Amino acid sequence: MTTDHGGDVRLTGISKTYGSFTAVQPLDLTVPEGSFFALLGASGCGKTTTLRMIAGLEEPSSGTVMLGDQDVTALPPYKRPVNTVFQSYALFPHLDIFENVAFGLRRRGVKSVKKQVGEMLDLVQLGEQARKKPHQLSGGQQQRVAVARALINHPKVLLLDEPLGALDLKLRRQMQLELKRIQTEVGITFIHVTHDQEEAMTMADTVAVMNAGRVEQLGAPADLYENPASTFVANFLGTSNFIEAEVAGRSGDDLTLKAGGGKLVLPVSRCTASAATGEKVLVGIRPEKISLTHADDAGTIPDGRNRITGRVADSSFIGVSTQYVIESPLCDAFEVYAQNIERDSRLAPGAEVVLHWNPAHTFGLDAAQDIEAGAAKVEEDAAA
Repeated sequence: MTTDHGGDVRLTGISKTYGSFTAVQPLDLTVPEGSFFALLGASGCGKTTTLRMIAGLEEPSSGTVMLGDQDVTALPPYKRPVNTVFQSYALFPHLDIFENVAFGLRRRGVKSVKKQVGEMLDLVQLGEQARKKPHQLSGGQQQRVAVARALINHPKVLLLDEPLGALDLKLRRQMQLELKRIQTEVGITFIHVTHDQEEAMTMADTVAVMNAGRVEQLGAPADLYENPASTFVANFLGTSNFIEAEVAGRSGDDLTLKAGGGKLVLPVSRCTASAATGEKVLVGIRPEKISLTHADDAGTIPDGRNRITGRVADSSFIGVSTQYVIESPLCDAFEVYAQNIERDSRLAPGAEVVLHWNPAHTFGLDAAQDIEAGAAKVEEDAAA
């Protein structure tokens, strides 16, 4: 992997409008050379449009697309050092696998293709399938042929548009690891569009979470998960419980919050709000970070943990864990995921419980800002 940023993909002020509809708001985005980068978001958030503007398949309404030092904004797709793998794979059904992969070389007039095609088929572990036709391969194998065909011309950037969408869950998980291995081996930039948060987090070094044509947050998967900057990101990457609270004061590196009749502690470093006394804060906590103790055993909970009381409304056994829904004065439906190591049979619907967790696992968002953003989105949707 190179360290001079000569091969970065840089989008500057790029946007796309169709009539009165804005698919992508003006955005700036840098994809470091040699990275595995994911554009993550729900349908209609602008991620595929952004990818197509990099590929040259859509013309930006404003802004520039730079690949290294080259401004490619006005170049047609075939003149860009970029290749795209689509969900449909688009393999040639009448050609065998070898010829599918060789196609790009032959079109460029390369006479001797055997060595290069052989190396590419070995990279995607399909060397023994070279003379089969696409219909004789599984979905995962066809996907790898599409990747090999896209990589054979040594593009600077490989664009992947929901490439695993047609595969079943088990095969998708295998292919996630496979694509990550291939990207590490060839060392070129992969930009991957997906709506599947697990897929983005498994494969990408950096994830851009998109919402309504904007990048809501950008960062390493673990950082986005642990420190979401908005309720949208918090709920798009996994599940979060939220409690409305008010800042009561500060003690060293911690904020003391009033919530209902009780108090919670939140590290200042994990709060995106201004943290002034009286400020409203949305307190977030992930379901797997919470411990659940029957009310009869409340005395065994260590000091210094955030705690709230509640009642089990529902529970679902899902193998690895049991998922509980807890009714509490602070939150109608608090979700808790408890590992099935030693299950407490008393934690059945109707049981009085105490939810408790390490304050360091809490994050805080600016309640007013998030409410405003939600209201703006509702207005935007109504106008559309």
